[in-house]
Amino acid sequence: MSVTDPQPPAPDPRADAAQEALRDRIAADSLTTRRDYLRIVATVSGGLAVGGVAVASGILHRHGDSDEAPEIKKVADRIEPGESLAFRYPGDEDRAIAVRMDDGTLAGYSAVCTHLACAVLWRKERGSEGELYCPCHEGIFDARTGEVTAGPPPRGLPKVLLVEQVDGSVWAIGTARSGESAVEGFCRQNGDDRPGCPGFGAGGPAGPSAVPSGADGKTAERSERT
Repeated sequence: MSVTDPQPPAPDPRADAAQEALRDRIAADSLTTRRDYLRIVATVSGGLAVGGVAVASGILHRHGDSDEAPEIKKVADRIEPGESLAFRYPGDEDRAIAVRMDDGTLAGYSAVCTHLACAVLWRKERGSEGELYCPCHEGIFDARTGEVTAGPPPRGLPKVLLVEQVDGSVWAIGTARSGESAVEGFCRQNGDDRPGCPGFGAGGPAGPSAVPSGADGKTAERSERT
């Protein structure tokens, strides 16, 4: 009796065809996945680049762009020292922030970073007066002036003009462009050429009647109830 090596079974043409089809499908899926990934990356990168250019060049809407006086809006019944408040002004899509510093100074700003339009927050624990901070790219703004102190933002935050009634309520009465003082923004939007622009005019029931004080826009005047 002779001993021979076992012979492998004859290849099955149908199995070979199935494996080849599977390899083709996997290769096609991988190619599609790579294409989709690259498409997503390109879209996101392009969107960020376009958004950054649009914000930096002023194509997108920013607080204070309009020369028309916005509606007066009550922001809060009261804002205590050391507190901040997020609100919407002048429109429902416009993010804004009010900050009351420990010395009582009340300041309002657009809460949209001038770099890539991320949300701006107030970090009370930073420094002696806190800071306005954009977490997207570490942009930092001075809480008292809104000017850039660190990071990539190309300009300071536009101001939201705030006044306080004798009952403690806080009202938004207008906006100022980046680099523009509260008084300059107020007078431009209200078309009042008188020195100091005294008097806001009709503001509705319990509306404030005082222009924000201080040419630098750092403080807001406590106004009398109309």
